[in-house]
Amino acid sequence: MIEKRNILYSDFNCPFCYAMHERLYEMSLLARCEWRGVQHASHLPSPMKPWQGSLGAELRHEVSVVQRLAPGLPLALPSGKPNTKPAIEQAVGLLRRDPSHAMAFVRETYRAFWCESKDISDAEVLRQLVEKAGGSPESVGTINGEDRRVAQEWEAAWHLTGQAGVPLIVSPDNNILVGCAPIADVQRFFGQ
Repeated sequence: MIEKRNILYSDFNCPFCYAMHERLYEMSLLARCEWRGVQHASHLPSPMKPWQGSLGAELRHEVSVVQRLAPGLPLALPSGKPNTKPAIEQAVGLLRRDPSHAMAFVRETYRAFWCESKDISDAEVLRQLVEKAGGSPESVGTINGEDRRVAQEWEAAWHLTGQAGVPLIVSPDNNILVGCAPIADVQRFFGQ
C-alpha cells in the first residue's frame, strides 16, 4: 500500500516558503511531502523589477521577520520579486519527466533567489538551475500544455483549501499547517 503524502503548497518568491522548505529539508521531512508550486502573487513582473518605496520596505520587513523565525538561514535581501510561473512550470516538467532531479531543482531555485537574488523568471537562469540540480539538458524549457495544466490544477486545489497564504501543508486527513511554523509545531504535525 502506498502511503499518502502531505501536500506542500509553496511559492519560490515567498521567504516564508523558502524558510519552511529548508526547515523540512533539515528535518528530513520533504520526502513525506508532495511539493506543489503555486503563485501567491501572480501579478509580479517577468523579468523581475527592483522594488522601491513601500514595496521595498515590505520586502525588507518580510526578510527581517524570516530572519527572526529561522535564525541562521542563508538569506539575502533581493532587489524585488519575480513572477514565478516559469519556475513553477519548469518544476512541474521536471517532476513529470525527470523526478530524480526535480526536488534538487526546487531547492536550488529557492536558494538562487533568496541567497543570490537571481531572477528566476529568466529562462537562462532556469536552464542553469536545471543543470546545477543534475537535470538533463532535454529537461530545460520543455514545458508543454500538460505541464501548464498540472500547474493550473495545483493552483486551483490550493484555492480550494480556503487559505490564501503560503507555505501551506495539508495532511492526507486534511489537517493544515500554515506559515513558517516553529520546529515543535512541524514535529507535531508530522507525528514526530
